[in-house]
Amino acid sequence: MSEKIGKILAIDDNEDILFALKLLLKNHVELIQTETNPEKIPDYLHNDAYDVILLDMNFTKDAISGQEGFDWLNKIMEIDPDSVVVFITAYGDAEKAVKAIKLGATDFVLKPWQNEKLLATISSAIKLRRSKSEATDLRKKQKEISAIQDQPFHEFIGNSPEMQQVFSTINKVAKTDANVLILGENGTGKELVARALHRNSLRKDEVFISVDLGSIAETLFESELFGHMKGSFTDAKKDKPGRFEIASGGTLFLDEIGNLSLPMQAKLLTVLERREITRVGANKQTPIDVRLICATNNDIHQMIQDESFRQDLLYRINTVEIHLPPLRERVSDIPLLADHFLGIYTKKYRKKIKGISADALKKLNQYQWPGNVRELQHALERAIIMSDSDTLQPDDFLLSTRSEKVAEIEIDTYNLEEVEKNIIVKVLKQNQGNVTQAATVLGLTRTSLYRRMEKYGL
Repeated sequence: MSEKIGKILAIDDNEDILFALKLLLKNHVELIQTETNPEKIPDYLHNDAYDVILLDMNFTKDAISGQEGFDWLNKIMEIDPDSVVVFITAYGDAEKAVKAIKLGATDFVLKPWQNEKLLATISSAIKLRRSKSEATDLRKKQKEISAIQDQPFHEFIGNSPEMQQVFSTINKVAKTDANVLILGENGTGKELVARALHRNSLRKDEVFISVDLGSIAETLFESELFGHMKGSFTDAKKDKPGRFEIASGGTLFLDEIGNLSLPMQAKLLTVLERREITRVGANKQTPIDVRLICATNNDIHQMIQDESFRQDLLYRINTVEIHLPPLRERVSDIPLLADHFLGIYTKKYRKKIKGISADALKKLNQYQWPGNVRELQHALERAIIMSDSDTLQPDDFLLSTRSEKVAEIEIDTYNLEEVEKNIIVKVLKQNQGNVTQAATVLGLTRTSLYRRMEKYGL
């Protein structure tokens, strides 16, 4: 251990052992707390968090059974189930080691110990504790999110026949581990469908990891999705798990899968076929267990015809397809959605607006909504902010009446990045810097556009 990391609690009735531990570990860990009386263990654990607990197996004179250590191990795990306990004893044997591991111990060290071996054991134990804590925090956050999103299809609203069909498909598919492909225009709610599938699945208590494939550079694709080992490339300062590893046991949502190049499609297909990943720079494979959900706003079946998307990959990701209708094809849901957003934003901005006039609703129903539900949400938020009356009127909604097509751009370079940058600049100017509207025109998610803007320093 080159840098000081971790807090250690060592409990042993032999003060000489504790002194030796303190002498050895003081230059390697942030804190080494020692104690001869095991009865004080609960107080230590309630007052501080320790990365590793070094626990003697026998505290009574002449005791060699190890039962005292096992009893204290049980109490420690009751207080903190994520505790990492390493038994340390002079009377260890294989049978006791196996029993200790079964009861929840992480490792087993015999007295007298070898310094290098003990340091390596503690280093590994500290890393395990950090991993356990991260996983626990992630599960807690996931449960909190699920508790907040207590509706069957939170913020995913619609009474139209088209949406009822979507809800029916979600209910049928969610409890299975079938791979799902969600198709639909930008702003129709593809990620909401993915999250609804996860919340209603058998993996609901595990993680939901969302990846915007449109924002990942091809050179970083393997590192981001499959992870890398320290030193595998210039900026690889430490080992890093990829999104597949992080999502293992839960759900992985790959958004904008239609944007993958053919080489990246081939790499993804290999992982899905083998159900294992290899980190960049690693020699061994790591099994993964994910429920895969993908989404795209592209006509992926046309891409198959154009040979820009692999048919064998499509077979892997679309066991079930869910087609999300654009808002213009479910106009009957507009009043319901508008009322929903009205409730959210009147509360957020503390506005006393009672409703939307009939003429305003007529205007909303007649508009084509190229940005779909996301555009409707933005329109309601802006109208509520700007309105001075207690009822929203047609003039409160500034809806685009112009063509959404981008005017021709004179190209003086064949550098694709320069062309992309010029187009983004032009569309942002046309939309007065409104990123949401610009993203809709460009066929991108707002997150993808922000990342491109950051890439080009815009």
